[in-house]
Amino acid sequence: MVDVLSQNEIDALLAALSSGEMDAEELKKEETTKKIRVYDFKRAVRFSKDHIRSLTRIHENFARYLTTYFSAQLRTFVQISVVQVEQLPYDEFIRSIPKMTILNIFEAEPLEGRMVLEVNPNVAFAMLDRLLGGPGMAPAKIQNLTEIETIVIERIFRGTFESLKDAWKTILDISPRLEALETNPQFMQIVSPNETIALISLSTKIGDTTGMINLCIPHVVLEPIMPRLSAHHWFVSQKKERAPEEVEMLEHRVSKAKLPIVAELGDSTITIQEFLSLNVGDVISLKKPTNEGLRIKVGDKLKFIGSPGSIKDRLAVQVDEVVSEGVEEEYDE
Repeated sequence: MVDVLSQNEIDALLAALSSGEMDAEELKKEETTKKIRVYDFKRAVRFSKDHIRSLTRIHENFARYLTTYFSAQLRTFVQISVVQVEQLPYDEFIRSIPKMTILNIFEAEPLEGRMVLEVNPNVAFAMLDRLLGGPGMAPAKIQNLTEIETIVIERIFRGTFESLKDAWKTILDISPRLEALETNPQFMQIVSPNETIALISLSTKIGDTTGMINLCIPHVVLEPIMPRLSAHHWFVSQKKERAPEEVEMLEHRVSKAKLPIVAELGDSTITIQEFLSLNVGDVISLKKPTNEGLRIKVGDKLKFIGSPGSIKDRLAVQVDEVVSEGVEEEYDE
């Protein structure tokens, strides 16, 4: 990020240059010197800014769907929003989460590989308390899940995958499926420790309880569809494809639409007095040479150039030229 100087810093810099304490030529040399950027191979950059933006858009929709889903299930105030989307090594993600947490390990065909939806214990136990008839408060001391609690937690988080499916449908039709539920991160090894992952962090508030839900997607899982995460594919995919029957019906209706067609002989300007004095046989001069074709308009757009004539004692116009799109101004006064 570029540093922005305050007004005091700018004044001090100008004063130093004026007094000779700093040399402008030296500053120029420093500016032209090659800048070296440190690159950590353990934190390989696999996702471009474009990819991160696309993932952010997808999971902002996911957060909205989750808010609706959990609000309906828990019947209380729920607010979920995307806080951050970043890339980091898988090992760093494992070390950053609590030793006892809720880890929903799942797959999403046709993507190959496993992903993780990690739910902070405060959030998970608040949901559990609410579902079992409580006010939705997390316990002071987090303990291991009982068998009944595990079943309840699994049931509610299986429903979140429908929201994930809806959020991803603009990119790919996926079928998420819960594979296992773990509570100890050390027993979960879905990729190698140095593998780069995309980590989507969702801030979650349930009543008065707050916590994080983290979605971990390894780069190796997304690699086959990386081109689809580009901005170009995102905007192209927003265009709705019409069914052949719908296109045929639309063409049929358009073909029957009526449009006014006007052939202009020309135009002229006269005074009101001259108009009132017109008699049969008078001639009005037009602002157009006689060898110039008639302008034929469809609606108010110039589309053709033609010649006047008659067919079976009726006035007619013969089309001589089709005006290309964008050339109308050539025939305007």
